[in-house]
Amino acid sequence: MATTQTTKIRSYPAPAKLATVTDLTQAEAQAVTTAVNPLIADAFSLYVKTKNFHWHLFGAHFRDLHLLFDEHADAILASTDILAERVRRVGGTTIRSIGHISELQTIEDDNNEAVPPMEMVRRLMEDNAQIAKSVRNAISVCDKNRDLATSNLLQEILDQTERRKWFLFEILQRD
Repeated sequence: MATTQTTKIRSYPAPAKLATVTDLTQAEAQAVTTAVNPLIADAFSLYVKTKNFHWHLFGAHFRDLHLLFDEHADAILASTDILAERVRRVGGTTIRSIGHISELQTIEDDNNEAVPPMEMVRRLMEDNAQIAKSVRNAISVCDKNRDLATSNLLQEILDQTERRKWFLFEILQRD
């Protein structure tokens, strides 16, 4: 006699609505949330890609790139919490799952088994350039919707992103 297992899905009572006190209108908070959440998804995506390259690095520049990719990954991951908490402070909701990330991300996943080191650098440089462009657009949305605090945070993240892009660009100049 065969037995079958059934997966039970636990049902939780609906929580009270997440309410955050803000002087932004609902439309302003939504505009900021809509601009920032894809940045969080892209940061998670770029973090995973950067760690992937960190783990699968090989070749003559191994040590330098291994350390650089790890430094970059740490900075990228740190930005996710800063941005997600900012979204909550303006009354929005943020990333809930890997599936949610995949819905919002614009950074392409990289599932190649072996990527040459300088190709890794090129791909990361291009991804950081794409994020910089998206951050600039989000800054504009925040400014238009009276959220200067989020705009200021994004300006710091933009500076860090451009620094990463610059370092990666310069590495490519030697080959």
